[in-house]
Amino acid sequence: MICVYFSGTGNTKYCAERFLKALGETVTGYSIEDENVRQAVGNCERLIFAYPVYYSALPKIVFDFITQNAALWKGKKIFILCTMGLFSGDGAGVSARLFRRYGASVLGGLHVKMPDCIGDVKLLKKPLSKNRKIVAEANEKISRAARRISAGAYPQNGLGVFDRLAGLFFQRLYFGGKTKRYYGGIKADPHKCVGCGACVSLCPMRNIFLAEKGVCFAGKCTMCYRCFANCPQKAITVIGKRVYDQNKVQNYL
Repeated sequence: MICVYFSGTGNTKYCAERFLKALGETVTGYSIEDENVRQAVGNCERLIFAYPVYYSALPKIVFDFITQNAALWKGKKIFILCTMGLFSGDGAGVSARLFRRYGASVLGGLHVKMPDCIGDVKLLKKPLSKNRKIVAEANEKISRAARRISAGAYPQNGLGVFDRLAGLFFQRLYFGGKTKRYYGGIKADPHKCVGCGACVSLCPMRNIFLAEKGVCFAGKCTMCYRCFANCPQKAITVIGKRVYDQNKVQNYL
């Protein structure tokens, strides 16, 4: 078994690793950004596929990875692990439908709430104590799911008809367009940005490049918030206009 994941600020990677440890599995993890991931998927029968959910939909980078590698999934047995900040009706279901279309079997799904990576929207800001509680509850949910799987019962979070309706009517009908194309609204404050280049190497989309007066963006952002969370000057905003919390998972452990 292998684990394939996409993680922006670290939530999904943390949960995937915690899940594998709880299962007692010795599993190799591959980011979808890893040059060896396709070969690894081709050589395995069972895998865990993990990603964050945006607006009850797939991040564009994850959607593209699945669809552009459609032939890889035929005959695979996949368990889907999703992380989310607020709500996801069918976070696991959105990829499950693609995997089944391409010939895979979906074993089950697990939804895990984590501290929201969107740290530039004041409404989503939570105190440190609350975020630590969210992580503690996530750890317990992961442990319970692992015990169920060990007993032969896979959780089915996000895979039912009512889950799909909830995802559609509570989020995708209103915000679905945000994940169907790459985002061009990311900004860097020219008064704060010192042109250190930390964000350039971190971007999974190669969307950021250095210019004479700081960094510039090429209009192909997948809204993973990785650059936002790791900017030492707190100069970058994605959706909002101000940095309230950089929301890295290690802050809450």
